[in-house]
Amino acid sequence: MSVCIDITGLPAERIVFETSPLAELAVALHALAEPGHHPATQGWATAISAALKPDLADRLSEADFLWRSTFSDIFMPFAGVAGGHVRPGATLAEDLDILDRLDDEEFVTAALEFSCGSQYAAGLPSPLVDRARHAIALELAASRGPRQLGFTQRLLADPPTVRAWVRRLLEDCDEAFFADTWRRVHPQLAADARHKTELLRHKGLEEALTSVSAALSLNTAGGRTRIEADKLAHGAATATDPAVGPGVTFVPSYHGWPHLLVLHASGWRPVVHYPVAAPELPSAASVELLKLRLEALAHPVRLRLCRYIARAPYTTGELAHAHDLSAPEVSRHLTVLKKAGLLTTRRRGRYVLHQLDVTVVARLGSDFLEGILR
Repeated sequence: MSVCIDITGLPAERIVFETSPLAELAVALHALAEPGHHPATQGWATAISAALKPDLADRLSEADFLWRSTFSDIFMPFAGVAGGHVRPGATLAEDLDILDRLDDEEFVTAALEFSCGSQYAAGLPSPLVDRARHAIALELAASRGPRQLGFTQRLLADPPTVRAWVRRLLEDCDEAFFADTWRRVHPQLAADARHKTELLRHKGLEEALTSVSAALSLNTAGGRTRIEADKLAHGAATATDPAVGPGVTFVPSYHGWPHLLVLHASGWRPVVHYPVAAPELPSAASVELLKLRLEALAHPVRLRLCRYIARAPYTTGELAHAHDLSAPEVSRHLTVLKKAGLLTTRRRGRYVLHQLDVTVVARLGSDFLEGILR
């Protein structure tokens, strides 16, 4: 499973690394709404939440579906403005001015992403102009809750008023806490963007992707060139759509880990919003490797074997005798565990000893969480 960005024929200068205050505000608001996803920023989230004025806290709660479970593309509007490569703003005000350049249909479709699910990249007609999509949007919003339904009703009835309300809300966030937060994190994000740009220029795209995230890779099979993001989702986008203009933008994020966001909506330029590297956080396993490990541990016999080899190294014969199994049967189970990277082996004379890699097993919980949140 992956999200792919087709960059076949894309000029190198159209692959850029840039910071975006509005994109960072989105993940900061998500970290406030879901602090459990972001253990490294829980102290910051607790302090900010405690200092919010009640009115602003209520308004954030009213709109939190725009960033709590789904990151709305309204936070990366530079990717949706047609007519060439539009860069993110240097300030939040500039980013919000770019957001104002989206027409009502684009804004409404992006703002209602929380109810579109698997149809995100389908390029469906706007609910402002299509009666069937209008009815579906209201039905899906109602299933999500009264706040989502009320917001959707207001948005469909009067987009300019809701757009002004959203802009004012984000401006108030800037005044309350984000301006200080951005001043603190922007130097690190700008340095990361410069470093990745130099890597791209001097060592190539594959090296730059590796430095962004272990979940990103370059695929050149079949005469096409694609950037692939290892995620528990399927998706595809092109970076050479003439209707919106060619380009891929990589945006570093301070508050984003463990989320690796890939904007791949139809009619928008692709964006990869990635967390800056944190030395204290080891790289998570790939989605395929995580699947292998969970499946390997799901078998009751292998769980019983793990109970032994977690404590000490054992030979295949010892495990067979202890569990009343044949040596070939034990060997087959050990092969599954080894293929999943859960075993270490060492030779002692003519015997091979197998032991569970407890460090890898201990990381399964965080690997699983990062894999499903990525």
